[in-house]
This record gives sequence, C-alpha cells and structure tokens, in this order.
Amino acid sequence: MKTPTLLPLPVDQIPETLPRSQAQPRPDSWADVLVVGAGPTGMACAIEAQKAGFKALIVDKGCLVNSIYRYPSNMVFFTTPELLEIGDVPFTTALAKPTRLEALEYYRRVAEHYHLPIHQYEWVKTITGEDRNFRVTTTDRHDAIHDYRARKIVLATGYYDLANQLDVPGEDLEKVFHYYREPHPYFDMDVVVVGGKNSAAEVALD
Repeated sequence: MKTPTLLPLPVDQIPETLPRSQAQPRPDSWADVLVVGAGPTGMACAIEAQKAGFKALIVDKGCLVNSIYRYPSNMVFFTTPELLEIGDVPFTTALAKPTRLEALEYYRRVAEHYHLPIHQYEWVKTITGEDRNFRVTTTDRHDAIHDYRARKIVLATGYYDLANQLDVPGEDLEKVFHYYREPHPYFDMDVVVVGGKNSAAEVALD
C-alpha cells in the first residue's frame, strides 16, 4: 500500500465553540498525525504513518470500524477478503466471501498487531490552527473535553452516517428507517424496501 499524502485541513472558518480551559490533558495528547475516523481507511492511514516513523493517533465518535459494526448482523461481503486487507495483515476466511463478524475480528486483530492508539467514542468538536500546528478538541461519552495537538490532520470519516434522503412526505415518520439490522422485528408485517440494488434485494429476501 502506498503511503498516503497527508494534506493540511483548511480550518479557517471553524469556530471556537468549546471552553478550552475545561479540556482534559492526556499523556498522548500530541501526535504527528491525528486521524479522524477509525474505519479501515483511517486505520490504514495511521499504519502507514507509523511505518514512516510518525506518531499517529486515531479518534472516532463510535467504536472501531463503526460502520461495519452497524451493518446487518448476518451480512456477507460481496468482495473477497484480500480486497479488505490493510497493513499487510492477511485476512483469511472460512468461505470465499467474508462475513461481518469475520471482518470485525480481522480489524480488531490489525489494531492489536500495530498497537494503534485509538480513542473510541469521542466526537471531534473543533479543529483550529494551521499546518504543523493544529489543535483538536473532542468530547467523550462522559462529556469530558479532551485537547490534542497535531502536525497533520487526516479526515477519514466515511459516509455511512449520511443516509440517502428521498425528500418525500412521510420520510420523517417513526416507521421509516434508513438502516437495517435484521428481519426479526418486522415479522408478520408489510414492509416496503426502497431501492433495487444488492443491499435492497438482500433485505427483501431476509
């Protein structure tokens, strides 16, 4: 895998919205590269930074590979395992296509193999500063504020949280869902699946 190009983040217009005096210092609050997002891409960026001799830190508002964790419980990937590999760590599976559970186990193993410093369940609230001197504040699930310094910022937040909206009447009703976990809650109900590609077809078959 090629070493990613770490570009400075344009942050001129991000407001200072957190009381910095309340920020809680941490021993590892400084990094050469701070990665926002603990998905496969964010992990791969941190791994490559570490290989190049830089100190990396990952923060994520959810858990490790949070998007994959939120996939349907019994999901099987359409791709083969070698295409999901990062950090030159082999991904072996029982069958030709990996399952969600196998992927979760694999990325945990990668994180442990490289001793990746990952701060889970922290929301990034502000990013200020300039190239080689960024300041990042986050809040954790206990509402504590944390303050970080970094030379470079990598945004690897993905798009899973950005559901495709139809902008039609009724879309905001409680019975409308943009994410699917498993079929059991919909037993003996009439269900409309909007979409006609692979994921929609699998949901309908479930």
